[in-house]
Amino acid sequence: MLAAGVAGLFGAMTAGRTAEATETAALPVRLDQLNLVNLSHVNDPATTNVFPGDPAFTLETIATIPRDGYYLQFVREGEHTGTHWGAPGHFNTGEPLADEMDPADLFRPAVKIDIRAKAAHNADYAVTIDDLKAWERKHGRIPDGAMVILWTGWDAKWGTPAFPNLDANGGIHQPGFSIPAVKWLIDTGRIGLRGGTGTDTFSPDVGTDETYTVSKLVYQRHRISLEILANLRALPATGAWVLAGGPIHRRGAGSTATIFGVLPPGVQAE
Repeated sequence: MLAAGVAGLFGAMTAGRTAEATETAALPVRLDQLNLVNLSHVNDPATTNVFPGDPAFTLETIATIPRDGYYLQFVREGEHTGTHWGAPGHFNTGEPLADEMDPADLFRPAVKIDIRAKAAHNADYAVTIDDLKAWERKHGRIPDGAMVILWTGWDAKWGTPAFPNLDANGGIHQPGFSIPAVKWLIDTGRIGLRGGTGTDTFSPDVGTDETYTVSKLVYQRHRISLEILANLRALPATGAWVLAGGPIHRRGAGSTATIFGVLPPGVQAE
């Protein structure tokens, strides 16, 4: 029954493919045939870039096997340190917080928009509606309720000053979504009650936008944002799902997370 349920979820991603592919996708999927890829950075104080103004991240060993019979670290960090997901209440008063989310909010079909070339030439690049439509002409319509993930190339900069890319005044320079593009994704249902955005940078906003307008739009209803993703080369442009884990804090703004790409049989990164 579980396998059939997973097959049904992935079946939604096969619309528009060949009849042979659709027939294959309709068959029960064995869970051991799914391929998981890790989309999270390791949280290491020596390499973790912390958003300016957020709490410092520290790990302290408080128990060792020789001394205590077990090993344990004390973790001190903000909820959005390193790879994480954010709940709607992170930016909007009255919207759901982490302990008010549903499991389905954290398991969504995913598409990956590769903007590395444009971001390499313009660190403040804002993805447009035309960019999204061009992606759809190549890969098909973005599914309703999807996680629309930007691959900017910033995942390769993790752990270095090039990741926050601060200017002389401390301003962040990272690419993101334009406001019209996110409004279009919302208005057309591509990110609807559920779904949201993902990125390998700090935020779906362009780094220079200190109003966080894109975040305020994304973080509504049961939509989330996946941020500081890693290993996006392993995520296909379409056909995969993403699963976000992590501790659920009472009234949490989200959670540091291990985020997986879930690839059904036959789906591979390009």
